[in-house]
Parts: sequence; structure tokens; C-alpha cells
Amino acid sequence: MSVVLRNAQRSVPVRRVPLRRAVCALRAALGASRFDVGLVCAGNALMQRLNGAYRQRPEPTDVLFPFHQVAAGELPRPRCRGEYNLGDIFLGVEYIHQQCRDAGEDFEGVLVVTAAHGLCHLLGYRHDTKPAWEQMYRKEAQILEELNRLTGSRLRPLTAGLF
Repeated sequence: MSVVLRNAQRSVPVRRVPLRRAVCALRAALGASRFDVGLVCAGNALMQRLNGAYRQRPEPTDVLFPFHQVAAGELPRPRCRGEYNLGDIFLGVEYIHQQCRDAGEDFEGVLVVTAAHGLCHLLGYRHDTKPAWEQMYRKEAQILEELNRLTGSRLRPLTAGLF
């Protein structure tokens, strides 16, 4: 199955090939290689509109997403070929870039970690309670460790210390 990446903004340069490869590896680490995933690199205006429409928070954000509603860690059970889709992850690259610049973080690495966070959301992981956050954090750390093993990178979840 495929990972379709679309850059819907022009404010921040995005290295699409390495990002797509990382998302493919993360999807495999989640055991979801059979499922399509859409990845949209969006600017602040689009993220603000989507965040307002779907979360009633009309402000830019870093990641939005699901196609299926599943319990944490479960894969969807598609009934037909058209349902082999985890959903779309909208990465607020303009927002992420500004946050990275302010914090002195590596933009490319944070983009991959944010995509990993979005993938976990597509598989039902949440962080609205401490136990749910702990479960999601463990899963993010696990899949990032697999990516690190494959690529020699040293990525870690960004959600450390939320609770």
C-alpha cells in the first residue's frame, strides 16, 4: 500500500523523499503496511481552518488527522479494498518550523516525530488522560526506536513531560 505525500504550502521547504521514507518505515513498525496513509504538509491558514472546523480551535497547530475509529493499537478491519486507508495526517509545517526555530530544534527530525505522533492517533492512541498518554508515549518511542535502528537517527517522542 502507499504513503501519498502532498505539499500544500510554499512557506517552508520540505524534503519530501526522506519524510515519505520515514513514514513508510513508521507505518511498517506499527504493523500497518497494508494500509494507505495520506500525508499533507500544510501552512498555517489551512491548519487554522481545519482545526476550527474539526476541533473548534481556530488556530494553527502541528498535526491533525482518522478514517477509522479504533481502540488504541488496533488495526482497522476493512470490509472492502477502499477501506484499506488509515486516514490523512495534516502536518502544520509552517507552525512546526516556527516552533523549531524558537526552540533551536531540528525541523526535519521534528517533522518525522510529528508524523509518528499522527500515525499513532490514526491507530486510536490518545493523550487526553495520563494512562492514555503513557500508552501513546510508549508506542511512539517503540516505533521511533525502530526507525532509529534503520536510519541511524536519534529521534524521540516530543510528548515527553505532557503530564
